[in-house]
Amino acid sequence: MNGPRISRPPIVILTALEVEYAAVRATLADLRQPPPVSGTRFEVGSLGGGAGEVVLALTGAGNHGSAVIAERAIREFTPAAVLFVGVAGRLHPGLALGDVVVATHVYAYHGAAARTGGLKSRPRVWEIDHGIDQAARQIARRVDRARDLRVGAEGPRVHFGPVASGEILHDAKVSQPLRWLREHYDDALAIEMEAAGVAKAGHLSAAPVAVVRAISDFADGTKSGTDGAQWQARAVRNAATFATALAADLIAHHPARAGQDRYRPEVQVSTKGGSHGAVAGVINGGVHNDQRTGPAWREEGGWS
Repeated sequence: MNGPRISRPPIVILTALEVEYAAVRATLADLRQPPPVSGTRFEVGSLGGGAGEVVLALTGAGNHGSAVIAERAIREFTPAAVLFVGVAGRLHPGLALGDVVVATHVYAYHGAAARTGGLKSRPRVWEIDHGIDQAARQIARRVDRARDLRVGAEGPRVHFGPVASGEILHDAKVSQPLRWLREHYDDALAIEMEAAGVAKAGHLSAAPVAVVRAISDFADGTKSGTDGAQWQARAVRNAATFATALAADLIAHHPARAGQDRYRPEVQVSTKGGSHGAVAGVINGGVHNDQRTGPAWREEGGWS
């Protein structure tokens, strides 16, 4: 690696949009820039409390670009894991705007064969790394418990399930691509445009990958309205908050830290002043990293 020296394996976080990049960047400190890698600009920043380092990059829209940038990041920084973080359109009616989706599977849904009678699906599928899945579920349980403590309050929930990844921006109430997608991938929770590329790069490079998305629209022709109501900005912050908590946990539990008995990180839920501050379906809480206990879930201004 030609960039700044990193003492522990970092987490690479990739985003497609500038607004997603900015949300993750806002959670980091001590930002610095290593030399470009084949023209790609990376930033390296520190998670709070000395929990570890994050390497951040922008891929742009689409699976092809995300695959190339992910492969460069893996080769250059040898990360403990790669997280793709951002927003997605809802496919499953049980999800609300602002909810976080952690992909258990990524469907590259454009694989198909044209046969008599129509297209026959030939998807490529990647599963989440088991260790990342376990860490994400542990954090999600703590988020749920924190939300349940607030009487009458609501906030985003964390869902686990398949995410469909392709090259189409779906924003129509009825369309042939959306009908085909629902017919062949009826268990997919959300739809987006980059996860398949990152998952493929991780598979080829033997690097664990996770996809963390928050629902910003319903993929049904109402995107301009939900964007106007600031749901994209809210969803972006929710995804970034969860992802940086996950990054801190993955660094803390990386095998390179085995045997360091004095450091026993644990994601914790605590309250401040007896108030959790949840309004309009959005959690006003926070993910902070405590140097004494590792990554800690505290409600002091993170979820928004």
